[in-house]
Amino acid sequence: MSSRIEQIIEEIEEYIDSCKFQPLSTSKIIVNKDQLDELLRELRMKAPDEIKRYQKIIANKDAILADAQAKADNMIQEAQIHTNELVSEHEIMQQAYAQANEIVTAATEQAQQILDSATSDANDIRIGAVQYTDELLANAENIIGHTLDNYTAKYDALLNTLQESYDMVRNNRSELEIPEPPAPSVEEDFGMTGEIDLSGGGLEQI
Repeated sequence: MSSRIEQIIEEIEEYIDSCKFQPLSTSKIIVNKDQLDELLRELRMKAPDEIKRYQKIIANKDAILADAQAKADNMIQEAQIHTNELVSEHEIMQQAYAQANEIVTAATEQAQQILDSATSDANDIRIGAVQYTDELLANAENIIGHTLDNYTAKYDALLNTLQESYDMVRNNRSELEIPEPPAPSVEEDFGMTGEIDLSGGGLEQI
């Protein structure tokens, strides 16, 4: 932002540029004395204050520069501290990642061992169960086979006994049968000789 002195100087320059040249001259101009005096008066009034401000700034330049340098140093120091913290956090994160990977690897290996052990135990139990079942089935097979043999022998003996009894009963019945008398002839039934008339007259005695 420009100071008031600079603004007044710019106004004076603009005023001079707006003034007309004297006749037959390219360097002399006609000015309004009151207007120019007013600008110069304000310039004189403002000049001391501006000069004092600039003098104060110049006098305090070392302090201002020192303060700026201190602020810059503080900013650099804070940046370095923050950088060191980030580096430290990064190292901590790296260590944490390494430890996490080790934990995951160990857990995976342990889980695989447990799975392998469980699989082995399951296979052993399955084999033992199959063997036990086979033994039970073999024992049942032997019992059933032995029982079947016994009942087959008893059944054969029973059939033989029944066959013998059947034959004996049949023979006894045959011995008890009475011979039937011979059937009488037609002549014996009627006491005569008869012929069959095929002409439609029925039986006709001769």
